[in-house]
Amino acid sequence: MFRYTKAELEQIVYAQLENLNAMHDLISIMKHQNELIANANKKLKNEIEDFKKKIKPYPTGHRKGKSS
Repeated sequence: MFRYTKAELEQIVYAQLENLNAMHDLISIMKHQNELIANANKKLKNEIEDFKKKIKPYPTGHRKGKSS
């Protein structure tokens, strides 16, 4: 069993706190990136819907077969 001094335990706790702060920063960045992606997807979806409204559908009339 290891025995740590108070100074060693303080160093360990400080290192853990730094790691938690770094993870918090990364999570914040990822949340911001997700918001940007969601907004880009929404804009792209709207642009696709607008494009589909503007294009004319390809005529799909029935062909009459040749009679022999």
